[in-house]
Amino acid sequence: MIKIMSSNIRFNNPADKEHDWNGRRVLLSNVINSFSPDILGTQEGWEPQLKDLHSLLENYEISDKHRDWIEDRMYPTLFLKKGIFTIKESGDIWLSETPYVAASKSFDSAFPRLCTWLKATHISSNLDFMIIDTHLDHLETSTRQEQIKVLIKESKKINTTNLPIVLLGDFNESPFNGVREIIDNSNLGLTDAWLHFNQEEEASHHGFKGFRKDGTRIDWILTSKELVPQSIQLYKESEDGIYPSDHFPVISEFTIKA
Repeated sequence: MIKIMSSNIRFNNPADKEHDWNGRRVLLSNVINSFSPDILGTQEGWEPQLKDLHSLLENYEISDKHRDWIEDRMYPTLFLKKGIFTIKESGDIWLSETPYVAASKSFDSAFPRLCTWLKATHISSNLDFMIIDTHLDHLETSTRQEQIKVLIKESKKINTTNLPIVLLGDFNESPFNGVREIIDNSNLGLTDAWLHFNQEEEASHHGFKGFRKDGTRIDWILTSKELVPQSIQLYKESEDGIYPSDHFPVISEFTIKA
């Protein structure tokens, strides 16, 4: 069984008051350690946040050896549980017309956006995976569509041996819009675990309120056919009115196809 979690951890914004990073850091790490995912993908964290979170996740390796951090820049970041995976190589792709120019942006994106990727060996099965974590533009559908095209094009160049793929992150739109259509037409062959179970759609961004009637499921976990979905859920619990983030973490379990 492989357990995967995706969590937009919300950047460290003092305006969030009791929900700022200092108010959530231990709660978030406790949730992660409790579920104990083998693969954790976070979005929106700044370098100090992510290194702080890593210090609270003793059983995890952070994939950042390839990265030259930029101050006050939000990064999708991958963590792998020690003893489950071995990281072989990793990198970042900026979702722009110049994908290897750090902090570059195109397509009228509000901020520079990127995906982070790694290739890793699942130790018990000796199966190699390519794992990709991304965070797309929050304003324009057309921008997100161009960004996902860059992600697909560049990841195909890297994944020359057609490794099984895990693609997760904050896509900032419903899985029934243009981004998902582009992914479906890319020949990557990715399945949305949520749709696999025909579960009722739920909003995954809640703005620290715990619910949102008019929202959509913008946080996804997609996988190749080698991973068979067994379960998926949004973690919606709070502690004394404090939520781990303004997004509900997504947790899914998979078996490896024989």
